Amino acid sequence: MWCVAEIDAEYIARMEDVLALYEKPYNPHEPVVCLDEKPVVLHAEVRHPQPARPGSIAKRDGEYKRRGTANVFCAVEAKAGRHFTRPTANRSGAEFAKTIEQLARRYPHARTIHLVFDNLNTHCRKSLEKYFGLQKAVALWSRFAIHRTPKHGSWLNQAEVEISLFSRQCLGRRRIQNLTTLRAEAKAWNQRINRDRVIIRWNFSRTDAQAVFHYQSNLFPRSRH
Repeated sequence: MWCVAEIDAEYIARMEDVLALYEKPYNPHEPVVCLDEKPVVLHAEVRHPQPARPGSIAKRDGEYKRRGTANVFCAVEAKAGRHFTRPTANRSGAEFAKTIEQLARRYPHARTIHLVFDNLNTHCRKSLEKYFGLQKAVALWSRFAIHRTPKHGSWLNQAEVEISLFSRQCLGRRRIQNLTTLRAEAKAWNQRINRDRVIIRWNFSRTDAQAVFHYQSNLFPRSRH
């Protein structure tokens, strides 16, 4: 259950900006990409699992070893069914910068890439400047039109749906012991879901928001980025 904070003018402006973006028809020249991160706890088996045999189900011991944590950047172009999952050792500004670069490479012919994400302190041009230097950072950042969800408004980010898909379909209840294995599993899942062009159907509109939160949008200015 999402706990929505106080609905003030800033919250509504950002919410309507994101929802208006989702309501636009699909345009390959201006793709809408949503991005977020997911922490993953790494576990190693203490005893080898017993595989299934005729008349016997597979068995796994309840004991395991903690192997630290990893991070997964999850991005999705929901209307096109394009998925991008990048496991990393952490969610540092440098890893965010490299993720932005890889996303830009995926859309070489796009006029503008509309990017939706939250307000994490690494989600900024400064992260790119620190990693790539000013000139390349400016060139990369200019490829994107940034749309930030409001504070306590992560539910508006379709990357949350992507994270749910990845968690259920790729990670499941398995124990993944290291980053190398996580990357291999994520790559296989990416290939499968992109082959099937799995799209996300977003049904919550600005009209729905006005009915749920009891406001009139013409009372508040639209956010500008």
